[in-house]
Amino acid sequence: MTPRLAIALVVGSALAVAAAPEEPVDFGMVTRIRDEGFGDSKVMETLFQLTDVIGARLTGSPNLKRANEWTRDQLSAWGLQNAHLESWGPFGRGWSFDRVSLRMLAPTEAPLVAYPKAWTPGTDGPVRARALKAKLESEEDLEKVKGKLAGMVLLIADARELKGPDKPLFTRFTEQELEQLSQFQVSGQRRAAPPGLAGPPLDREAFLRRQRFQRTLRAFLKAEKVVATLEPSSVDGGIVRVSGGGSRQKDEDPGVPTLVLSAEHYNRLARLLDRGLPVELELEVEARFHDEDVNAYNTVAEIPGTDKKGELVMLGAHMDSWHTGTGATDNAAGCAVAMEAVRILKALGVQPRRTIRIALWSGEEQGLLGSRAYVRQHFGARPALPPSEQELPSYLRRETGPVMVLPEHAKLSAYFNLDNGTGKIRGIYTQGNAAAMPIFEAWFRPFT
Repeated sequence: MTPRLAIALVVGSALAVAAAPEEPVDFGMVTRIRDEGFGDSKVMETLFQLTDVIGARLTGSPNLKRANEWTRDQLSAWGLQNAHLESWGPFGRGWSFDRVSLRMLAPTEAPLVAYPKAWTPGTDGPVRARALKAKLESEEDLEKVKGKLAGMVLLIADARELKGPDKPLFTRFTEQELEQLSQFQVSGQRRAAPPGLAGPPLDREAFLRRQRFQRTLRAFLKAEKVVATLEPSSVDGGIVRVSGGGSRQKDEDPGVPTLVLSAEHYNRLARLLDRGLPVELELEVEARFHDEDVNAYNTVAEIPGTDKKGELVMLGAHMDSWHTGTGATDNAAGCAVAMEAVRILKALGVQPRRTIRIALWSGEEQGLLGSRAYVRQHFGARPALPPSEQELPSYLRRETGPVMVLPEHAKLSAYFNLDNGTGKIRGIYTQGNAAAMPIFEAWFRPFT
């Protein structure tokens, strides 16, 4: 990350409150922002505190609460007002882990790289057990192995084919790709996503089936007295991609310990078992649930406006991460940039007409939960969804009914979000607002 990233966002925040669409860009202010951002940047120090010092920030964990409190206090120290933690929820149980160890003891000894899934239980000390490969993808699969799994560590997936790198680890959009992204999309139309941005098609019914089966599988494994389950990472190169498992609901059993291995290590175990060789493992997971506070929190602070202080411009980023890394690119980078933006404005003594409010969200990795709760509390919402819909990811929910708009909605001019990792900001999504395009183009002109 460089100060340039923060400067682009701070210009957007400052000009949003100072310039009407037909007015020219205030190049004097741009120059002052550049000087402060390049000459006295604090963005890397902020990133250091969030990642190296605090570390992983799983929603509901003690570490995320530390991050909430540190960002609140830092924003207040920079001179922002009304810095506070705003609760939302209930989110459910918190979870954290302190230690994980997985070793192969036979047919030879070897350390294995693995991490537990969030909201899965620990092992209550070191445990030795035989490994067994059992692909469990349907209730028919469960019937076939019923009564045969007690005391086993299960590999529940086939070995994953590993492919050598066929493209650079880092790419930058070409001018042609940027031009494609910049074309206004008429509502109802879809254009092909640029390379690397396309995702899998959404299948609501398939997700519901998987969700129901996962509950069945958790109960089955617990009843069968399985020691633990192992899965391969979905990425190569020794990287272990881990998210959530088990359950964060206190009235639901979280199942058995569940670990994700580096794909290379998982494949080694699978090959040994496929050849009929006995594999003995030793594992230990120290994990705990936190039930003291089932709510989660967003960090919020403001630079008060002047003659239009009742109106709002917001900027923000999500501060939560998964639990096995430091969440640097997803999304401490966005938080550091948003915080640097408001720091620069305070350092320059900017007195905006409208109030500038920064919000650092939690619960994003579980479905935009913190920001959605904030919208419901401040700006408006549809009627409450039935429990069956609330359990779905936000992108699969069927939200119907009229939007009940709250008074604060009419006071919000714009919200700027950053969750794109590191690198130079080369554009901004208009969310289908064609009228905003010439405004953003003017703001970006000093940086092209």
